[in-house]
Amino acid sequence: MGKIQMKTPLVEMDGDEMTRILWQMIKEELLLPFIDLKTEYYDLGLEYRNKTDDQVTIDSAEATKKYGVAVKCATITPNAARMTEYNLKEMWKSPNGTIRAALDGTVFRAPIQVKGIEPCVKNWEKPITLARHAYGDVYKNTEIKVPGAGKAELVFTAEDGTEIRETIHEFDGPGILQGIHNTDRSITSFARACFSYALDTKQDLWFATKDTISKKYDHNFKDIFQDIFEKDYKSKFEAAGLEYFYTLIDDAVARVMKTKGGFIWACKNYDGDVMSDMVSSACGSLAMMTSVLVSPDGVYEYEAAHGTVQRHYYKHLEGEETSTNSVATIFAWTGALRKRGELDEIPELMEFADKLEKATLKTIEDGKMTKDLALITSLEDVTVLNSQEFIRAVRETMETF
Repeated sequence: MGKIQMKTPLVEMDGDEMTRILWQMIKEELLLPFIDLKTEYYDLGLEYRNKTDDQVTIDSAEATKKYGVAVKCATITPNAARMTEYNLKEMWKSPNGTIRAALDGTVFRAPIQVKGIEPCVKNWEKPITLARHAYGDVYKNTEIKVPGAGKAELVFTAEDGTEIRETIHEFDGPGILQGIHNTDRSITSFARACFSYALDTKQDLWFATKDTISKKYDHNFKDIFQDIFEKDYKSKFEAAGLEYFYTLIDDAVARVMKTKGGFIWACKNYDGDVMSDMVSSACGSLAMMTSVLVSPDGVYEYEAAHGTVQRHYYKHLEGEETSTNSVATIFAWTGALRKRGELDEIPELMEFADKLEKATLKTIEDGKMTKDLALITSLEDVTVLNSQEFIRAVRETMETF
């Protein structure tokens, strides 16, 4: 049979370390034999980002706006150690943060559930979807290392020259400062995306921040959510039998452990980053979670919710065998291909994405899996496969359908 034909390219954002290795394996084994794959390629590996002064990241975001669907590999957000390791010109910002800011989107993350991998929280019967605000906060921060004694101030200068000035702290010695921001426009987009997604997926919606401590910053999020809900979504939620409520992040963390799942938990940028890792880990592995960035304009960027698996990459470079879980990266590709097929009206492409996901889960349920899952599965007599063996096993499963 001929390969499935595509009409419009996907924006392909390559990444770093072990996930970059898996990326190529997935393309060669699971995609290229079946699809006439059309992509516009951007290398977001740290070396090329450094070479282009991170312009490649900005270009990839603009291409995503143009084509409407992107698929992204995991990338490095450098720290001091990475500065030395990669001889960087500067400590480049998170590429995810740059792309999220450009698209003004919301990240929806949900665990990939499979038989034999039961959640650590035994009462979680359904996936919990994390809705993560995709703009600002620490991902778009400005930082100063304070050299010594002095006064730090927060200053806003309006267009007409008037100032708002608040003292942050009077230092009596060295320290650090961090400035973060957000915009009402982005928070509004976040709120509308959450309410719309809840209605589309027929799930209750929680929203949690720390407004008791952050009485202006976090409280602004709370107020915007409530205003939009009351004006535009309350009657729709009531008609659908759905609930929206606000609670403190402390309360949400406690309550989530006692639920059965099956709802959307909306969080600010950093909270969503951390809590999605918690939920995915509790459901088996960081490599078992989908992630999609959705912009207000209907642009989609799919990625895995985990990092670049640095430790496995170093083993790979030494010629050692690795058993790295590629499920979330596979699902990033299937999510993007399914959305591309939906937008371009190519049912064969959508069916292929469904088939590949089904084959991935069946491979695990048949007892063939990577080491991280083998350590926690309730299945007996499982076969532990290395990174490439697992991807090839998925292909063998898919070819039996």
